[in-house]
Order: sequence, then C-alpha cells, then structure tokens
Amino acid sequence: MTALPRPGQVAERMAVDPVTFAEEVASGYAPVVLRGQVRDWAAVRAGRDGDRAIAGYLSGFGGGQPLDVMIGAPEIGGGFFYNDDLTGFNFHRQKVVLGQLLGQLLRYAEDATIAPHALYANAVTAPDHLPGWEASNALGLPTGNASARLWIGNATRVATHYDQSNNIACVVHGRRRFTLFPPDQIANLYIGPLDNTLAGPPSSMVDPDAPDLARYPRFAAALADAQVAELEAGDAIFIPAIWWHHVAALDRLNVLVNYWWTHEETASPFGALVHALMAIRDLPPAPRAAWRAWFDHYVFDADAAQAGAHLPEAARGILAPASPARTERLRGFLIRLLGGRP
Repeated sequence: MTALPRPGQVAERMAVDPVTFAEEVASGYAPVVLRGQVRDWAAVRAGRDGDRAIAGYLSGFGGGQPLDVMIGAPEIGGGFFYNDDLTGFNFHRQKVVLGQLLGQLLRYAEDATIAPHALYANAVTAPDHLPGWEASNALGLPTGNASARLWIGNATRVATHYDQSNNIACVVHGRRRFTLFPPDQIANLYIGPLDNTLAGPPSSMVDPDAPDLARYPRFAAALADAQVAELEAGDAIFIPAIWWHHVAALDRLNVLVNYWWTHEETASPFGALVHALMAIRDLPPAPRAAWRAWFDHYVFDADAAQAGAHLPEAARGILAPASPARTERLRGFLIRLLGGRP
C-alpha cells in the first residue's frame, strides 16, 4: 500500500496584540496558530476545572433562545455527512435549550457504558443564545463587527468546507484538530453538491482521516499540500477566507468560539459562480472562451480595476472604484439584468 503524503504543520506564533494581528496575521493569506491567544478568558479559566465546571459556566448564560443542534446516531462515529445516496444527511436538527444540551453532554462524558449520539450546537450567536458572553470573554482583536459564535458538542467531525469570510477560531474547552487545504486544491478535494449542503457552504466528499484513494485518487495531491494543527484550550487559529478546513473535536465535551468577518461587505462570489454555471459553462467552446476574455479583463487581470480608466470619471458607472455608492449601483444594475431589463 502506498503511504499517504504527510501534511505540513500550520505556522505558529504566540499570542499577538491587535496591531500585530492586523499587520502580520490577518493581512496575509495563510493560516496561523496563535498559541495562548485567549488563555485568560473567564471561560477558559473555568474549564480548567473540568467538564462540569465549563458546563456550569456556560449554564450561567442561559435564558437566550434555544440552540439549533445537529444530532447523529452513535453509528456515525461523530462524523456529520450525507446519507449513502446523497438524498439527505446522516443527522437531523432539533431545537434544544442550553441546559438540556449541556446535561446530555455531561451524561455522555461521565458514563463510558453509553454509546453517545453525536451532538453539535453549531454557529450559536452569543448575543442571541448566550447573552453576556462577549462582555466576559472579549477577543480584543480587529474583526470588524463580528459577533462571537459558539460551537458546543462532544467528539465530532465536520466535513472539509470553506468560509467566504476570514475566520479566527478560539478553543475554549477540549482539543481541536484542524486540517487545512489551500483554495487551489479544489479540484483535488472532490466537492459535493453545491445546492444541497450540510450546513451552508459546499463540502469535500473525502474523509481526510480515512481517504478512499481508489475512489478519490487526486486527494493524495491535496493531502501533500495540506497543513495540520492541534489546538488546546486557550489557543486560536486564523483561517483566511476560501481556505478549506476539516475540523475534529477530540474530547468528550468541546467548546469553540469563532468570528467571521470580511474586509468589505459585497455580494457573494459564490452567487456569481452559480450564475456563471447557468450563463456560461455550457456555451460552445468559442463563445465560452470569448466570455473568459471578458472575465479576465474586468475581474481577474492584475489591472482589472483600471479597465474603465479611459472613460471620464462621471461616465465610469459600475466600473468606478469600489465604494458603497458603486456597490448600490451594481446591485441595482444586477436586479434590472436578472429581471430581464437592460
């Protein structure tokens, strides 16, 4: 049997201040582990006394809305994914109050005779579900107006996916293993359905912990370019937008907090891709190549932002430099186009 390529390690540094984060971490386009970045959070300190201590701390923020919890049978081994024929999923969702979730997680954690269901409250917005969290556990790094989102569960695995926004994820309790792939590995990751997804963004069909290379042979090339990091409570990781990442929670009770933010709120690039699938992909080769020249000229070339520079400023319209006014003008123009009006 051919040995699988060994992923490299994510670059690491110790905790950083806001200026260093902005200038040396978030300005780059590579993942970075920040060891001890949130070690002084009240939640992290509470968790040092064990699972019951962190559960008690979290319960103190009760009173918010019920959580959206993913629930999978013991047979899935904590791996949330599609069912065998991709007509659905191997889990279901249920609204659960915070105290009920924590009580069940503690029961599973403390009784080794129970085959646990996989439980995962994902992307729980702190202001809505744990009011007061952010005042007690402030990140203190420049992430725009991003809200804290909590991820609470037992030993679970989230399929390899991407986010459209920059992401900093902070481990509060338990350990997490992140396996990351650069955006240019998309062809080697065998992406699943674009319009029937597990939890928003499309996911890879390959399990990086047990890849089926007979079915997905190009995944070996992706693995050769992968980076891995294991984080403990108090550590954080910066993941740039569009980087693919697989996340495994490794302990009986795990808590993570993340923040998503973008440099500029604009329309979804993924939406543009989907529209291009409808409008361009299935054209004959010659007109498809012609439209590729348009995309290169107006979007992808290094000087694409200057494509309208030969026009008077007042006449550049949607080719003007980026600004809130131009964004609104583009949005209106798109609405007219999609409505069949010039």
